Amino acid sequence: MNLPNLTHKQLSELDSLFEIVSQRQIKDFGNISASNKEDGSLITSCDLWSDKTIVDGLASIAPGEGVLSEEGGKFVPKTKAYWVVDPLDGTTNFAAGIPYWSISVARFVDGQPQSSFLIIPTLKKMFTSIKGKGVWLNNQKIDTKQNNHQSECVSLCSRSIKILQKKPNSVFPGKIRLLGVSSLNLTSVAMGQTFGAIESTPKIWDIAAAWLLLDELNCSIEWLETDPLDLIPGQNLSDINFPLIACRSIEKIEILRPWGNLLLEK
Repeated sequence: MNLPNLTHKQLSELDSLFEIVSQRQIKDFGNISASNKEDGSLITSCDLWSDKTIVDGLASIAPGEGVLSEEGGKFVPKTKAYWVVDPLDGTTNFAAGIPYWSISVARFVDGQPQSSFLIIPTLKKMFTSIKGKGVWLNNQKIDTKQNNHQSECVSLCSRSIKILQKKPNSVFPGKIRLLGVSSLNLTSVAMGQTFGAIESTPKIWDIAAAWLLLDELNCSIEWLETDPLDLIPGQNLSDINFPLIACRSIEKIEILRPWGNLLLEK
């Protein structure tokens, strides 16, 4: 039996929780230093505070549901419903004074995202996606019929840009944009700001919220190596990447697939 969607009360409590975290991040932005984690990526005290605040908040709002987070437990929870949290996706931007990062949170049921929340604090934007029901931007439902912006741009991540070096005599089929934030690279596809994105080494917390956003706005995702639908309870996701191509349509996937496949070459 499937667990129910979140209640209106829970959604309201989540809104309040994310607003508290957003305001703290904006306050700390430009006033905080970063250090290196063991994997070489950056972390700040604001990442840790945001993670604890969100995880503690979820324990109150959705008691009994497990949590997997970038700065906390990285094992797939064994509960039927669980949460995947990236409290501050884009720490490098945040620490460098570049005002573009996100809070990315998704609730999974039976191994699939059922609801997700993607907040861009500096732009005052919050995307809420509910499986089978659509996407809301700042509480206004997005009309998929009107969400048909045409773009010549493609989002790459800093690691996927190496594909350009593998085909130096070929013209890349789009104007390249590097936003520096996996979740927002994918959001740019969902909103038609780019027609596609290629991500080389995203972790599950980087893509969880944007995954449902893309699905609900009728975009296409091709998992190049590991399918996140195959997650196993108790599995350690610390070192597992989910390279992918995301596009506005299947036809666009065909255009980018030869380039995305270059990521898999050793």
